[in-house]
Amino acid sequence: MQDSKQSQVKIGLALGSGAARGWSHIGIIQGLSEMGIEPDIVSGSSIGALVGAAYTADKLDSLEAWTRSLTWKEIIKFLDPSLLGGGLIQGEKLTGFVNSYVEELAFEGLKRQLGVVATDLESGREIWFRQGPVMEAVRASISLPGLFTPLHHEGRWLVDGGLANPVPVSLCRAMGADLVIAVNLNGDILGKHLRRDDTSDDKPGQAGEGDLWSRIAGQMKSTLNARKKDLMSRLFGLNRDIPGLYDVLASSINIMQDRITRSRMAGDPPDVILAPRLSKLGLMEFDEADMAIAEGRREVERMRPALEQLLER
Repeated sequence: MQDSKQSQVKIGLALGSGAARGWSHIGIIQGLSEMGIEPDIVSGSSIGALVGAAYTADKLDSLEAWTRSLTWKEIIKFLDPSLLGGGLIQGEKLTGFVNSYVEELAFEGLKRQLGVVATDLESGREIWFRQGPVMEAVRASISLPGLFTPLHHEGRWLVDGGLANPVPVSLCRAMGADLVIAVNLNGDILGKHLRRDDTSDDKPGQAGEGDLWSRIAGQMKSTLNARKKDLMSRLFGLNRDIPGLYDVLASSINIMQDRITRSRMAGDPPDVILAPRLSKLGLMEFDEADMAIAEGRREVERMRPALEQLLER
C-alpha cells in the first residue's frame, strides 16, 4: 500500500502503441494494482488509448471480458472495408461496439486524468486530446495508416498516435506526473513475422448431382473461392515466395515504431519501462488476449524490484 508521502506523488502511466499486443496493457494495469500502484494520470497512444480510456472510465473488467471472448470470426464481423477511404477498414463498427463498454463519456467525466495522442496527417505533429468525447479521441489515435481510415476532426485528418509518439511519456509529464511508468510494446518486434494461418478451411464448393442450376451455383461458388484464395495470398503472403501486402505493412510499422520509440524515450526517459515479450503475437491477432494479458502480468512481476524502488522515492 502507498503511504501518505507516496500518495502525494502523482504517478503517470504511459500506455504505448502496438495493435493486438496492446491487450497486455490490461494485465499490466492489473498487476500494478495488486502491488498497490494506482496511477493518477494515464496517457495512451493507439491501442494504449483504447485500454487507457476503459481503465479511466472504470470499465477495464468489461473490456477484458470482451477481449477474452473474441474469436477471429467475430473480429471479421467488425471490419467494414473501405478501399477508397484511405484505409482497408473504416473502423466505425469496431469503435461503435467498444463505445458500449467505454460509454459516451467526456474526458471531464473520467475517474482519472486521461490524455490521448493522435497524429496530424498533413503536418506530422502530435495532437493531444484532453477534453471532449473520449471515443472520438480514441478513434483518431487507433487510425493505423493503411488499415484504419483517418478521422476528420476540426478541419484536420488525424491518424495513429504511434506515428509521432508511440509511448507518450511526454504527455504524462505535461499532465503533471511526477513519476512515469512507461509500457513499450515494441521492444522485441524487429525481424519477427506474422503467424501464417492455414487457409485450408476455405474449401471450394462441390457441385451436386442435381439440376442444372445446382451445378451452375456450385461452379460459381468454386470460382469465387479460388479468387478469394488468390486475394488472400496477395494480401497475406500465403504460399508465396514473396511477402504479401499485409506482411510488408506490418513489418514496416514494426520498424517505424521501434525507431521512433527509441528516439522519443531517449529524449524523455520514463522512471520505469515495462516491455512485455510479445514478439510472437501478430499485429492484428486481437483474438489472443489470454496470451497478451498473461504476459502483461508476468512483466510486472519481472519488474517488481524496480517498481518497488520507484515507490520508495
